[in-house]
Formats: sequence, C-alpha cells, structure tokens
Amino acid sequence: MKKWIWLMLLLLVTVAVLGSRGNTLFEQRPSPGIVESIPVETPQPQLELKKVDDTLQVSTDKLLKHIQKLNFQRYTTTERSLTRTYITTELKKFGWKPKLEKFSEGVNIFAERIGTNKGAKAILVAAHYDTVALSPGADDNASGVAVVLEVARLLGSRPTPRTLQLAFFDQEETGLLGSQAFVSKTPRLQNLDGAIVMDMVGYACYTVGCQKYPAGLPVTPPSDKGDFLAVVGDTEHLPLLNAFTSSQFLPSSALNKQESNLPPVLILPIPFKGLLTPDTLRSDHAPFWYQGVGAVLVTDTANLRTPHYHQPSDVPATIERSFFTGAAQIVVNATSNLLNKNKVLQSQPPSQVNNS
Repeated sequence: MKKWIWLMLLLLVTVAVLGSRGNTLFEQRPSPGIVESIPVETPQPQLELKKVDDTLQVSTDKLLKHIQKLNFQRYTTTERSLTRTYITTELKKFGWKPKLEKFSEGVNIFAERIGTNKGAKAILVAAHYDTVALSPGADDNASGVAVVLEVARLLGSRPTPRTLQLAFFDQEETGLLGSQAFVSKTPRLQNLDGAIVMDMVGYACYTVGCQKYPAGLPVTPPSDKGDFLAVVGDTEHLPLLNAFTSSQFLPSSALNKQESNLPPVLILPIPFKGLLTPDTLRSDHAPFWYQGVGAVLVTDTANLRTPHYHQPSDVPATIERSFFTGAAQIVVNATSNLLNKNKVLQSQPPSQVNNS
C-alpha cells in the first residue's frame, strides 16, 4: 500500500511538472503557413508479429477511397450534409441501419450491431467528420472516418459477445459539440463500457527530428521519428488502454511488407481525467471521461508531427499509405479483441489489487 502511495505521488509530481512547462502532447499551436506536399520516405520494415484471422485484414484501397470521396471542405451546413449522405450510404452497403441524431448545432450519425451476450456492455468506435474552414481535412479527420467505416465493413456482420456501436460526430472543430451531445444521452451510457475515438491517424514522417515532443514527457518515445501511433487513455480504465498493447497482430495474407508493417504504439495513461494536462482533452474522447466512461484517443499526434494541420494542404496526397493501413489494422485488432472478451475495463482500485 505504501509503495502505491509513493508511486502515485511521484506520478503526480511528474505530470505537474509537465503541465507547468506549458507544452503538452496536444498543444494548440498557431497554424503554420500553407505548405507544399512533402515526399514521404520509404518506412523502415517493422517486425512481423502474431497472425490474426485473414477476414479481419483491412483494405488499403478501401481506406484511401473513403479519403478521396471526402476530399472537400466539410465546414458549412451543406458540406456536412453531403458528408453524412456519403457515410450513411456506405454504412447501409455494409448492412448497418444508421440513424441521424440532431442536436442544436449539428447532426451526429449513430449505428449499432447487437452482441450475442445481452449482459455484456457495448464498445463504441467513433470519429468526427467535420473540418475547419478552408481545409479538406484528409488526415483531420477523413482518416478517422475511413477507419470507422472499415470497422463497420469488417465487424458489422461478425457475431461477438459485446455490442458494437459506431458514431460519427459533428462539430468537433467548434468545441467537441457533437460528442458532448452524444454523451448527454444518459440511458445510452449505462450500456457503454468503452469508446475508441480516432482523430488524425494517417500521417507519418521518417526523418529524424520530424516528430516534436513536449518537454518532460513521462514516457520513453518508441521512435526518434514520427512513425508511431499514440493512444491516450485515462488511468481509471487501463484495461481499455492496454487493449492496444496486444493489438499488434498481422493478417497472414498480408500481400507485402509495405502493407504488413504495423507502426509502434505509444501508450499514454493520463491521470485525474486530464486536469493537470488539459491539452490532452482536445478531442472527442474527453466528454466520455467526464461521464465516467472509459475512452481512448488514437492519433498521429496532430500538429506535433504534420505541417498540414488545419491547412488547405491537408489533402489525400499527404496521407502515408503504409502507416495509415497499419494504424487502421491496430484499431480493428483492438476492437475485435474488446468485442470478444467480456472483461472489466475499469481499473481495479489498489486495495483490490493488493488483496487479490
């Protein structure tokens, strides 16, 4: 018990120092000037790990097709309506029955596939579909939308004990309005065990120094390049966060090394619901934290890596094919794992751990 208390005090001091530096992982920086597309270097081969069911292999072509179809500004009411039409049409192709959920400032999209175990709570996979003005948002956040649609295709007709829910949030860029409206439906949250939120998962850089880090990062980065996927979760739901540590599986039918590479995963457990690190609350996972629901943010670290953040240059040509495919595969693997295991996703209190 004493060891645990000292450990928490050490973590608190570390995070407090980090917060005082004024430069955290998801720091909001002034938007850079418009830049030209940067050639992507060939990634270094990653180790091939455990194989998974071939039927869960993501399709690079399908992922990129979604981004091409969404290659327009999704800011105005009309543009967001066109985006919803595309998303709902795709979901219906996969056998889903999407619902439009209006709130005062916009419209969310929700769909659900019921699990085989009525006593098992649901897992939600989500992404926002709007953009800032003047940006086509290929990475921010057509990449996240594409991954949710790929989850819908691969897992929509696949029976699992847990229920699979999908959500596409509106008005994230104006203050997380869509996800806040979503979590305001209290009865829905009672059956929700965890949420996986994607926000920018398609950009990588392979030059030393292209990835920026906040000073005093309390974990060791997996790479000196921008080739890893970050997964941010609250310490109250570590089993949900840890699902991504075991998600590095590969379909045995991966066609070539370029498609079979999975990026390293940087796991970031955030204590105290991000109160000491407010910049880790900048996406749609945050409203879930404050409703007591476990949620993780899956991201390429946004403006800490890409020069195209919130710019007109955030176009499909800047998506890094291999990294994006690997990121999508990791999300599919983690989602499948969570859907098939009805384990408790809330962290055990230290007293329970000591007594077990």
